[in-house]
Amino acid sequence: MKGRGVGIVLVLVGLGLGATLLRDQVPVGGAQAPAVSGAAADPVAAEAGARLQNEQNTIDVVGRFEPGLVFISTENEVMGQDPFGMFGGGTEVQQGVGSGFFVNDAGDILTNYHVVAGESGSGAAQKISVRVMGQEQSVEARVIGLAPQYDLALIRPVGLDAKLIRPIPLGDSDALKVGQKAIAMGAPFGLDFSVTEGIVSSTARQIPIGFSGSGAGEGITQKAIQTDAAINPGNSGGPLLDSGGRVIGINTQIYSPSGQSTGVGQSAGVGFAIPVNTAKNLLPRLQAAGGQEVRAPTLGVAAGLLVRGQQQTLAVGLSVLSSAGKQELGLPERGLVIGEVTPGTPAARAGLQGGTRTEAFRGGAIRLGGDVITAVNGKPVDALEDLQAGLIDRKEGDTVTLTVVRAGESREVKVTLDETSFR
Repeated sequence: MKGRGVGIVLVLVGLGLGATLLRDQVPVGGAQAPAVSGAAADPVAAEAGARLQNEQNTIDVVGRFEPGLVFISTENEVMGQDPFGMFGGGTEVQQGVGSGFFVNDAGDILTNYHVVAGESGSGAAQKISVRVMGQEQSVEARVIGLAPQYDLALIRPVGLDAKLIRPIPLGDSDALKVGQKAIAMGAPFGLDFSVTEGIVSSTARQIPIGFSGSGAGEGITQKAIQTDAAINPGNSGGPLLDSGGRVIGINTQIYSPSGQSTGVGQSAGVGFAIPVNTAKNLLPRLQAAGGQEVRAPTLGVAAGLLVRGQQQTLAVGLSVLSSAGKQELGLPERGLVIGEVTPGTPAARAGLQGGTRTEAFRGGAIRLGGDVITAVNGKPVDALEDLQAGLIDRKEGDTVTLTVVRAGESREVKVTLDETSFR
């Protein structure tokens, strides 16, 4: 598994191709079954009568919507392990499993990007297969759209009988309340079509989700739903439902103390799901992607502070520089230096300015004379990922407010996203 991080273990809960992150109104049921008393009562009726309203609701939700769950398996051909070069290399098949669910009658299946990612987490897997409930045979699936930065993907089965397509309705994650029921569906450890239940533990956790580059790099900090419904490797991409059977989130990661020592994460009662409203906003773009990647919106700025890493040049924030150096250059303590502004973009139309001169220092260079972004919608910015985090759930026509320092003075600038933001 791939590692990155800061002290706790978040595990992407797709099996096989997952990654260990060091930093994963129509009610259904609801009516309480009538009580049955008396020694001669039928045992089956007595059992039904003893069920709690909550229990019956769960049974109804599962019975009605579990057929919309999909078991996903992937294959990638990779170079085999031959550390001593005795057998001349060769290849082997790397397999992975995860979960997904139907979102429409066309058969589109929403899942996590890391469930269907290719070898090394880049692009799509060489072979993706899906199996629906009650069927022994899998069918191949093709990629409709990939969104690595959101850790979401849309795939569609090839040749699946239309009668087997059972979409699960999408809910409203913005309306969630802590304490609501949460039902997680998926394939933990490859045990397909499994169900667990818990509650919504938090509606606004901020965790790194997805990949800032094409299948690689730090995730972008995003809002996530926390739940204590048991989520384990293999649950990735499966739906998190409310008591009405509506999808409120897409299961993606778990907090796993055991994963730090064993490398294999297991549920510790702290799981995370991508809010369904993020997916709903992204769906039209995924459906129109033609099998390609969908990127998070941009403003049209390039970072102006670059340092040389071991293998590539990295864009960083001002916090990496010494306080004395920043004071000498008249720069704030933290922020994203704008190196360039692309003409015809929202940043250009808002009047943001790039640097006018470059100063080199040991290990890197900085563009000076332009703006420094210190916050987006009131949240601090010190890297491109911070700026992306403030844009990632936005759509065309939305306006964001940037706090910008120019020539030592701070001001607010409103920037409206347009079609160029989503190219």
